[in-house]
Amino acid sequence: MRYATGGGLTAEDRDRRERIRQEAAHLFEQGVSNREVAAGLRVTERSVERWRRVWKAGGVAGLRSRGPTSRCRLDEEQLRALEAVLDRGPAASGWVDERWTLARIREVIIRMFGVEYTVPGVWLLLDRRGWSCQLPVRRAVERQEGAVVVWREQVWERAKK
Repeated sequence: MRYATGGGLTAEDRDRRERIRQEAAHLFEQGVSNREVAAGLRVTERSVERWRRVWKAGGVAGLRSRGPTSRCRLDEEQLRALEAVLDRGPAASGWVDERWTLARIREVIIRMFGVEYTVPGVWLLLDRRGWSCQLPVRRAVERQEGAVVVWREQVWERAKK
């Protein structure tokens, strides 16, 4: 199960799921059918079938949680260093314009730490750290703010009436 932020299950959710798998192992030892296990634990029969295969191959230990599936490959100090670089802007990292892209951030991570992420992986990393995707407002190069203000105050007011 995925969530918008956080990227997965909490530690409590993982513990709860592990308790359910351990209970299933106890029921397997008693010879309870997959259908009865699924109904009793309120899970799908497909999950019970998968758990039973793992239990037969590795016993109760095989059903233990292996922890979160996607762990960050950067430690807290590296993440702070990365955020400092991102705060300084792309120009400080050698790009000519002031726009961070996921591909550019990926390159910075590789350059600074020698750790490779996929572009979607960079987005997950940033999302977990509270960063958001913001698209720049496109404005004409020739735009004159003074003329825009005059137009809004004089021309637009007349046109509305």
